Amino acid sequence: MPPWAQNSSRGLPNRPAPPWGACASCLRATESLRMADTAALAPQLQAYLQHVASERRLAARTVALYTEGLQQLQALAAEAGPAVLALQPQHIRRFVASLHAKGRHGRSIALWLSCWRGFFRWAAWQGWVERNPVEGIRAPKTPKPLPKALGVDAAVQLADYRNPEADPWEEARDAAMTELLYSSGLRVSELANLDVQAGDGLGWLDLQAGLVHVTGKGGKRRSVPVGAPARAAVQRWLAIRPTRFAAGWSAPALFLGVRGARITPQTIWLRLRQRSQQAGLAAAVHPHVLRHSFASHVLQSSGDLRAVQELLGHANITTTQVYTRLDFQHLAQAYEQAHPRARKKSP
Repeated sequence: MPPWAQNSSRGLPNRPAPPWGACASCLRATESLRMADTAALAPQLQAYLQHVASERRLAARTVALYTEGLQQLQALAAEAGPAVLALQPQHIRRFVASLHAKGRHGRSIALWLSCWRGFFRWAAWQGWVERNPVEGIRAPKTPKPLPKALGVDAAVQLADYRNPEADPWEEARDAAMTELLYSSGLRVSELANLDVQAGDGLGWLDLQAGLVHVTGKGGKRRSVPVGAPARAAVQRWLAIRPTRFAAGWSAPALFLGVRGARITPQTIWLRLRQRSQQAGLAAAVHPHVLRHSFASHVLQSSGDLRAVQELLGHANITTTQVYTRLDFQHLAQAYEQAHPRARKKSP
C-alpha cells in the first residue's frame, strides 16, 4: 500500500456491501446514482461511485457532484490520450491549467480535484494504480469576493424610510429592526435573540445606557453602542408593541411576529428585503448587507480597524481586514472620479 494511502478515512479497502434493506440512506444514494448519467463512465469509475454511495453513504447531492467530477476526468483523459488509470501528475496539472484558462472557478476545480484524489486513493487500495497522480496538486487561488455594502446615502435612505400605508404595528417594528441592524452591525440571529430586558436570554437592549448586549458566534458576548435614531425607533416600537395583544400580556423577546412569538431570522430577511425595495434601493438588501455597511462606514470615518473588530465581534482581525479592501476600493473610485490626472484619456 502506498504511504499516502495510509491513515485515510477515504482510503479504506472494500467492505461487503450492506443488505439493501439495512439502510434507507443507502437506498436513496443508490437510487440517485442509478438515475445519474453514469452509463458512459469506465467500469472503475462506476465502481467508485457505487462505493461512495453505498459504503461511504455520501449524500445524494455529493454523489451527483462526484459523478460530474469523474465525467470531467474521463473527458479530459480522452483528450490527453492515456486511460484514466494511466494518468500522471503532469496530466492533472495540465487539466487544472486548462480548466482555469477556460474560466472555471477555483472552487469548482478544487471540488473536482478532491473527487479525483479520492478516486485514485481508493484505486490504490484496489491495486489498480501505484501512485496517486492528484496528490499534492491544488486548485488555483481565487480572490475572495468583497462584502456587499451600501453607500452611505443608500444606507441612510433605507434607515430613514417610513411607509405610511403599512400596518402601524409592523411598520414600527420593521423600522426599529432596520435602524438597529445598521446602527450596531448586528447579525440577524443576534437581532432575533434580543430581549426587552436583561435575563437568561442571549441578548438585551439597554436604552438608558445606549448599548445592545449580544451573544455572537462561539458564545462570545459583546456590547455595541446604539445610535440616537435607532434608540428613538426602538422606543416608538416599545410603545406600540403591546397594543396588539390582550391586557396583561408579556413576552421576553424584543421583536415579535404578528402572533406574539419571537420573530425568526427568516422573517427579518423577508421584511428587510421588502422594505429595501419599497425604499427605492437599486438592489434588495438583506441583514448582512447592513452589517457590512456598518463596518465599512465606521472604518471609513475612523480608520480604526481594531475598533471595528471589537464592534463586529470578530475573533480574528484577519476577518475584519476585508473591510480595508472595501475601504480602499471606495477611495480608489473617489480618486479616479476626482483627480484630473487619474482619468483615462479617450483614444
